[in-house]
Amino acid sequence: MNNCKICGSMSEIKFEELVLKKYTVKYYQCTNCSFLFTEPPFWIEEAYNNPINLSDTGILTRNLYFAKLVSVLIYFFFNKNNKFLDYAGGYGIFTRLMRDIGFDFYWKDEYCENVLAKGFEFDTTEDKKFEAVTAFEVFEHFSEPLNEIDKILKFSDTIIFSTEILPDKIPGTDWWYYGFDHGQHLSFYSKPSLKSIAHKFGLCFYSFDSVHILTKRKIKPFLIKLVLTLRKIGLFSFVKLRMKSKLWEDHIKMKSRSAQ
Repeated sequence: MNNCKICGSMSEIKFEELVLKKYTVKYYQCTNCSFLFTEPPFWIEEAYNNPINLSDTGILTRNLYFAKLVSVLIYFFFNKNNKFLDYAGGYGIFTRLMRDIGFDFYWKDEYCENVLAKGFEFDTTEDKKFEAVTAFEVFEHFSEPLNEIDKILKFSDTIIFSTEILPDKIPGTDWWYYGFDHGQHLSFYSKPSLKSIAHKFGLCFYSFDSVHILTKRKIKPFLIKLVLTLRKIGLFSFVKLRMKSKLWEDHIKMKSRSAQ
């Protein structure tokens, strides 16, 4: 019997499944907050032979979607002129997209090469505080969520992130989000488990489909919902017109650096 990694309550085995097509892995669920998690991931080093798993065909569509969504959230609810960090930023797609729109984004990832946002890596010698940290499709990779979230909160007291919410009824083993083929998904959150995380860190919690915000900032949920709804009918275009893209500025900066 493993205790819940979020609230500490008792958990029970829900099912066992083959991961990476060869390891039988136990999946536990908390009897209190419904958080679902794997046994300690002894297979994880092998799972990250390819940091971006081969079945992630939605990587570009997802980044384009989140760039528009985060743009309107930042513009209306945060200081758009401050610095932002994309945590576990993969190839740098999101960082580059956000800089192209006009937001001062930086990249950090311990496992993946920065391909598209070179020159805008997180600089440990500078101020480590950011207006907000984004972490898209990252939380489900955490083996010890509270420890990892605590690390992120060292950079900012706002995290804008995505992860699929666990349905009230545990999905069958054909649910795509389990990721048995690549073995990188270790944690699956219910709304109560995310609320428990917010409570532990003294944060407000806002949730809209698969996008969530943990922050010290108090925002009226209906305003967030309104902004996200208006995004679908042109609000992103409004924001983009009022932001100054960093595309050319970054080009000059990188050209000057390469000439040194």
